[in-house]
Amino acid sequence: MADPYTLLGVSRSASEKDIKAAYRRLAKELHPDRNQGKPDASEKFGKITAAYDLLSDKDKRAQFDRGEIDGDGNPASPFGFGGGGGGFGGGQGGFRHDGFEGFAARPGDGAGPDLGDLFEGLFGGRGGGRRAPPQRGANVTYRLVVPFVDAATRAPQRITLKDGKTIDLKLPPGVESGQQVRLPGKGDAGPGGTGDALVTLEIGAHPTFERDGDNIRIDVPITLDEAVGGARIKVPTVDGAVMLTVAPGTTGGKTLRLKGKGFSRKDGERGDQLVTLQIDLPPDDADLRRRLEGWQDTRNPRARLGV
Repeated sequence: MADPYTLLGVSRSASEKDIKAAYRRLAKELHPDRNQGKPDASEKFGKITAAYDLLSDKDKRAQFDRGEIDGDGNPASPFGFGGGGGGFGGGQGGFRHDGFEGFAARPGDGAGPDLGDLFEGLFGGRGGGRRAPPQRGANVTYRLVVPFVDAATRAPQRITLKDGKTIDLKLPPGVESGQQVRLPGKGDAGPGGTGDALVTLEIGAHPTFERDGDNIRIDVPITLDEAVGGARIKVPTVDGAVMLTVAPGTTGGKTLRLKGKGFSRKDGERGDQLVTLQIDLPPDDADLRRRLEGWQDTRNPRARLGV
């Protein structure tokens, strides 16, 4: 075996910290799991591991520095051979490759050096053959703007995923802006399984409807004659137009309730639609002025306001 200092690229005066840092760098670079397809990766990794084993052992490093053992840890011999019991590079091998962890002790070498702390920081696991669980694929996030009427009626929303596939997303009861829907297994693939798709919902605005909790509000104009004499009028809802009865003598600002025409609640039931009637007078109508000429409402409708 070559000089262990040379293999690790450090000087003979290198500190334990320097030796450990050099080995970390080389192990990360040469580890077989990161060099698949390179047949010499295991051999190179074995040599630097054996070199680190020797130099991280204070007694063996001192023996090597005094020339008592060679780079394989065998007793130095003028005849070029040594004992086989404590070798680092002999035929029985110096390490066992088991993912990013798992280094076996060498025969005759007792428990061997504990490399667990080294590989815990280097490869994210500990020694002793325990492998970190495979990592799942990443989650993929989406933002979906849901039209107001679709949100109220929980109409399915078609969404195109990252892979180009489309799915019909079912909206949850009581859907709110900012709510997130998880689609298991619709994220990125990974060795430990596929991640999820996370869809953040945003409810779009509507030109006439306004959400009020689980209810929907809308202002509906009526004519003066409809307010005075009463009428049946058509009113829009998120489910389509319906007929609404306006009682005779209806005051502007009166609110009527349409049951079950609002947003779905978390229990699956729906809120209501609140219809506020607004009397709409024609602008500068001469005929209306002529009809009202001489007539005056003597009430004070603002009396309850204290004026």
